[in-house]
Amino acid sequence: MNRRLAGALLLCGLSVTAVTTPQAYLKLGVLTPNGVVGIRWTRLIQYFVTNRDVNGVTAPQLQATMARVFGTWGSVPGVALTHGFTGFTVSEPFVADGINVVGFRARPDLERTLAAATFEIDNRTGQIIESDIFFNTAFLWSISAAGQSPRYDLESVGLHEVGHLLGLGHSGLGETEVRPEGGRRVLAKRAVMFPIAYPAGNIEDRTLEADDRAGIGDIYASGAVSAGLGSIGGRVTLNGTGFFGAHVTALNTRTGELVGGFTLNNNGDFAIGHLAPGVYVVRAEPLDDADVTSYFDEKTTVNINFKPAYYSSLVAVPRGGSGPRIEIKVVSK
Repeated sequence: MNRRLAGALLLCGLSVTAVTTPQAYLKLGVLTPNGVVGIRWTRLIQYFVTNRDVNGVTAPQLQATMARVFGTWGSVPGVALTHGFTGFTVSEPFVADGINVVGFRARPDLERTLAAATFEIDNRTGQIIESDIFFNTAFLWSISAAGQSPRYDLESVGLHEVGHLLGLGHSGLGETEVRPEGGRRVLAKRAVMFPIAYPAGNIEDRTLEADDRAGIGDIYASGAVSAGLGSIGGRVTLNGTGFFGAHVTALNTRTGELVGGFTLNNNGDFAIGHLAPGVYVVRAEPLDDADVTSYFDEKTTVNINFKPAYYSSLVAVPRGGSGPRIEIKVVSK
């Protein structure tokens, strides 16, 4: 069994393996004797809240916020999540004590990390045994319905971290710019699971986007729901050769919903699943709007030295199946 860091927001890396079968978004996984398998809960998610108030948020308010967050993820159509608040505790998050704990901790050393999640995982099956979430009191927090600058929104950040707790990695659906003082500033994003937070006072990440819903549905949705959806598959090539780490997006021309995926092997293969039937615009782009270690292990070679490119025609996604495999050809910058 392993305990490891899963995801942190403002900026972070993933130390839990990204599942390497080609697919949309990133699920977290572990290497087993039978290959990499996605991590997930297979039982009731019971969690405790550390009984400590902080500036702007009481422990009961933190518990109420987490209840809404779990409810938001569980409201995705077809997703079956069983969870429950067990009680308040003196236990701290990020301590291997056999229980799931959510709470505040002072970590001024993590000056760009708002919050993070850890797991204890059965390495044979991928089953999650324990997971904790901490919110860093080096930052100010708010539960205000309309947001409150210069405080960060607890519900927005909590929704991101519970996404990790449920088994999701980071999404690439965001646009940023480099800040003169260091780090990146979000200009726009289309996923709660993008690894960089909105500025203090913003509450836009209280609402799941299409990419978030596709990701959680892929892990927990029933077979009946999945059977009514479709997928897009293919590869991204540079001078005829596939490569790892291209970010691929699929835009539904009717609804405007956007779901992203990645090429996750050296052949450049990708598959974007859990898509509503329809017609899509498909695009490949470099993963250059966040540190690549927010998505993949730092030892992984990710090619970002190419220009964005669209597939040459629209792609039809049938109900319950996949259209023909496509090849998106990109050129070097």
